[in-house]
Amino acid sequence: MRGTTLGRMKKLLRKCDVDAVRNTFLPIPTQIVSNEEFIPIAQTPEQQRVEAKLNEIADGAAKKLGVSRRHFLASSGGMAAAFLAMNAVFGCRSFDVDPAEVTEPGATAEKRPKQEFIFDVQTHHVAAGRVIEMPPLLRYREFGGMMGNEALKGRAHARDDLYLANYVKEIFLDSDTVVAVITGLPSRTESQNVLPAADMVETRAQVNGLARSQRLIAHGLFSPDLGTQNMEEMQRQVEQLKIEAWKGYPGQPLADDGRGWWMDDEKVAYPAYEYSRRVGIKTICVHKGLPLPVWDMEHSSPRDVPKAALDFPDMNFLIYHAAFRGIQDLLKAAEDDFRTTTYVPWISDLCEARKQNPRMTNVYMELGTTFGMVAVTHPRAAAYIVGMMLDAFGDDHVLWGTDSIWWGSPQWQIEAFRRLQMPEEYMQRFGFKPLTDEVKRKVFGLSAAKIYRIDPAAKLRALPNDALTKLRQTYKAAGGLPSNTQYGWVR
Repeated sequence: MRGTTLGRMKKLLRKCDVDAVRNTFLPIPTQIVSNEEFIPIAQTPEQQRVEAKLNEIADGAAKKLGVSRRHFLASSGGMAAAFLAMNAVFGCRSFDVDPAEVTEPGATAEKRPKQEFIFDVQTHHVAAGRVIEMPPLLRYREFGGMMGNEALKGRAHARDDLYLANYVKEIFLDSDTVVAVITGLPSRTESQNVLPAADMVETRAQVNGLARSQRLIAHGLFSPDLGTQNMEEMQRQVEQLKIEAWKGYPGQPLADDGRGWWMDDEKVAYPAYEYSRRVGIKTICVHKGLPLPVWDMEHSSPRDVPKAALDFPDMNFLIYHAAFRGIQDLLKAAEDDFRTTTYVPWISDLCEARKQNPRMTNVYMELGTTFGMVAVTHPRAAAYIVGMMLDAFGDDHVLWGTDSIWWGSPQWQIEAFRRLQMPEEYMQRFGFKPLTDEVKRKVFGLSAAKIYRIDPAAKLRALPNDALTKLRQTYKAAGGLPSNTQYGWVR
């Protein structure tokens, strides 16, 4: 199995490398981009047509506006063109977009909320294949020192800064994200980790120091199946790094048995929760769904969530990727628009568990990669799974996450969710509620703010004087444009 998986992974290419060769930096990905936690499917025929339609609109609009194609695609008009292309190809109005937005920037500005608290609970600092060399960011240490970040004064520039600078650009300058969580993947040893907890905390320190406010939250990493080693590492991260929540992967085989661990294992997992409770960290984030073939499929399922949640009612359990098993399963159900079956493996299971356990109010569904993957593959299916989660968990228990920067700047996902509409047929057939602005505000950040004890109103009031906001304004005034770069892997 491992050999087969590695062979398939070798056939994957970085999306940014493909775009560089083809010169197709589109505002939304027109095929599924992998975060290295699953094997992506190849571009579908519908996605090929979306790409062709988007290119057609872009060529005409760029000529009309007298700008380069690349410049148009990086503009708000390019983003609107992408949603027009998707609506045209999929034969529905899944996304609220006006054709006037393609050539009239003001038309898009009118649609955007004046103030919106967007809290992305899943972002990654990765060693990207390409780094966008924006001059203000290459001098971010100098600017940070000037803005009062003492930790950056007098420090020489290092190449690793490029990755951090690119993260800042994609997350905070090119998107409407206000607060984010930086997260990672546990490993057997720190030397094997692409982004250890200490590095995430360093990123938190530098971003918050630059902003002079709390704009980034850092996860600690835990793996209960490693026993004493895990408990010692958890203690180190609490005492030395001051982490704010935990991220674990029950399906990831780190221990010698090569299986994984169960969230409801009283001997293996519960000591970790009990320690976390003692030190005052009440948020446990777990990767469920999207299992790599080398991982244990059963341990990646959400069947262990209910008991753990009910046994620790004072803890918050955030289910990353909403336990989505994979796009192939969803497409089968979506072929006839969910008329024959409404079952979506693992998401449906967790939704049913929530309905059967009214006391399971400490479980939250996180949308990272799941929403982005489905939105660009089958927009109506995206509305369906969001509707299903909201119906079972409520709009205060579905959390915004994007898995960026694997997918590039999170802005296209923000725009997709802002514009997503619940089909009238789904509301009548399944009893789903409309995707109102109020619902979207809760999903975008108000619900996560309660978990992390952040005051959204105070944060929004402070934004105008936030140094990171001022850097964004300087960047925009200097003509800064989105890179339209996606950093993950494609088939």
